[in-house]
Amino acid sequence: MATIEDVARAAGVSASTVSYVLSGKRSISAPTRRRVEKAIQQLGYRPHAGARALASARTNVIALMAPLRAGVDVNVIMQFVSGVVLRAREHDHDVLLLTQDDVSGAERVGSGSMVDGIVVMDVEAQDERLPSLARLRQPAVLIGLPADPGTLSCVDLDFEAAGRLALEHLAHLGHRRVAFLGPPPEVLARHTSYADRVLRGFGGAARDEGVDARTVETPTTRDGVVAAVDALLDADPGLTGLLVHNEAALPHVLARVAERGLRVPDDVSVVTISPAEVAAAQVVPVTGIDIPAERIGHVAVDMVMARIEDDEPAETRLLTPVLVDRGSTRAPA
Repeated sequence: MATIEDVARAAGVSASTVSYVLSGKRSISAPTRRRVEKAIQQLGYRPHAGARALASARTNVIALMAPLRAGVDVNVIMQFVSGVVLRAREHDHDVLLLTQDDVSGAERVGSGSMVDGIVVMDVEAQDERLPSLARLRQPAVLIGLPADPGTLSCVDLDFEAAGRLALEHLAHLGHRRVAFLGPPPEVLARHTSYADRVLRGFGGAARDEGVDARTVETPTTRDGVVAAVDALLDADPGLTGLLVHNEAALPHVLARVAERGLRVPDDVSVVTISPAEVAAAQVVPVTGIDIPAERIGHVAVDMVMARIEDDEPAETRLLTPVLVDRGSTRAPA
């Protein structure tokens, strides 16, 4: 026997929208109504009052899946969390925070009708959570962009464009030998979406601009950063530009460059991809592409609420990167 969830999947809508079509308690657009009615007819669904009441029940809670995995910067994660929580409050919703690296977490909160929608962080290119999320009756929004989001909505900074913009900035200043000090090895090994996209943008722009560019997986510890910077400068003393996309490593990079007798930006230009306050708080304020973490959290909640309340279709929103000049770059000497 078909269920209301079967109808929702067939029509490409949420179970609550099917309930609204049946009950007439909320205005539903004509195209959506026709899709639901067609699915009901094809599946032979026969609703009853109890099922309709259950499907339309609201908890006023949004789940936020923010797994604290190896290599993640908790301070940056909390900026996203803050954005989600503050915006959820404006929508009269609380937030249930899930921090375990557990594929079944979405199913637990979804199947038990604990939440109205789900926001998911730390998305990987091939994320194991996506099939479970797609099966839920509650809408889910990803902060990140997997290789194939399917029917799930996504929002993020356009990290591929950010990597390209950073390289182009250095190239247009005249730098021809640059290096990318990237995320920790464990983040790259998981093929975390943002890391893969930055590398793709950086590498593509380097080829287009004719720049000799190399990339380095960068640990977050001082010793690891010192080893990475020393290896780069020893292998290529003529290196004049650095892109750092690793918030925890950034202060160690600047310190080691100074210890080697190099001045920023006179000898080495430095660009970062990080939250604005991280770039601005360094000993040498760093020119960079700011990650608008709180804003992305706001947009994610707005998108999930649009799907909950108005059954908006799935979409992907990538915020355009903007480079902020704080004086850490110049033409090579």
